[in-house]
Amino acid sequence: MTIDALGRKCPIPIIMLAEQIRDVPVGEVIAVLADDPAAYTDVPAWCGMKSHEFVFRDELEQGWAFGIRRRY
Repeated sequence: MTIDALGRKCPIPIIMLAEQIRDVPVGEVIAVLADDPAAYTDVPAWCGMKSHEFVFRDELEQGWAFGIRRRY
């Protein structure tokens, strides 16, 4: 599953992630696309606070792609 949060400002990418991670099976990876500068640190921090695994952060032409593995 991929969440397209490009063009959305903080805290919308995190809210979208929090709502949609429930739809991902435990152990699977959800991707978030975001270009808000706050997402660069907010997504990994949210993973730590919620005990999900931050898998990757890749640079895009505009913004980043983040990978989060659902842990529970």
